[in-house]
Amino acid sequence: MDKRPVSPTLHASLAHARLPRWAPAAIAAGSVAAGIGIGLAAGWHSRVQWGMLAALIFVLATFTITTKVEGSRQGKDRVATSVVWVCFVLALVPLLSLAWVTISKGIKVIDGYFLSHSMSGLLDTDEGGGIYHALLGTLEQVGIATLIAAPIGLLTAVYLVEYGRGRLAKTVTFFVDVMTGIPSIVAGLFILATWNLMLGFGPSGFAGALALSILMMPVVVRSTEEMLKLVPNELREASLALGVPKWRTILKVVLPTAIGGITTGVMLAVARITGETAPVLLLVFGTKLINPNPFEGAQSSLPLYVYEQYIVGTEASVDRAWGAALVLIAFVMILNLVARGIARWKAPSTGR
Repeated sequence: MDKRPVSPTLHASLAHARLPRWAPAAIAAGSVAAGIGIGLAAGWHSRVQWGMLAALIFVLATFTITTKVEGSRQGKDRVATSVVWVCFVLALVPLLSLAWVTISKGIKVIDGYFLSHSMSGLLDTDEGGGIYHALLGTLEQVGIATLIAAPIGLLTAVYLVEYGRGRLAKTVTFFVDVMTGIPSIVAGLFILATWNLMLGFGPSGFAGALALSILMMPVVVRSTEEMLKLVPNELREASLALGVPKWRTILKVVLPTAIGGITTGVMLAVARITGETAPVLLLVFGTKLINPNPFEGAQSSLPLYVYEQYIVGTEASVDRAWGAALVLIAFVMILNLVARGIARWKAPSTGR
């Protein structure tokens, strides 16, 4: 065995000094303090400017200190990590700000009365009233749209992944891509022209649900298609090798494996249509009365209610608008939590 001593130069090249684990947090704290100090000295009153300056100082300080202590290679690696953290914080700040403003302004009016009463008999400028009629309309319209769009989108994605070949599959894929970018007002005008004007039906929650299903369908198709493509082909081949028919393989092997991603995609589509106002304004019209029948008569919805109350401009109406917005956010959040629970429950077990 070669027992020659390792040269100091080689040993130094293999074992650089390392920054302590608390160094990134210390650099971040120092960068924030420096950004605020420079901003105040320069007379900047915008906290956004302070934050951007602190982020720039953080990246430069991280690169400089890491390069000096650990070398240029580690310095470049730390810069990439720092940029990722800065982008994460920049994305998180508006999200938290939106949540804080909505909660702080909307919580003032939310109580049992607000959730269980409508605006019947009240002017928009009056105090009181509630969102029951709008909440009921949103639940019915989104539910009907999901019942229409989810099965069609799921079956379309199964066809494209498992059976689709040739021109028909390419044509379907092309139109799905086109439909993904359709503005909501166009979907509303299409249903208005066909369902209302050509067929003679009046405004109803079902008409709004038809327009929402058009917006929801391509999102379900695309998300489900990508999840099905992630299922390993070995699972399909093993099932087929055992003599299981292809339709049963899809039903019992492919779909349960991808159920988590499929459910998430459906919930993303639901979240998209829940906040749409234009189709509801065109097709549902809005009303202050409680209309539990989505197939006849005008209805309301939470996005339309927020729009109607906010444009009134009084203190009471603006408070109701913020309260409805908070309920809308909570509604979407609850749907996502339920979807995650269902996905975890239905997902195949990975244990032995």
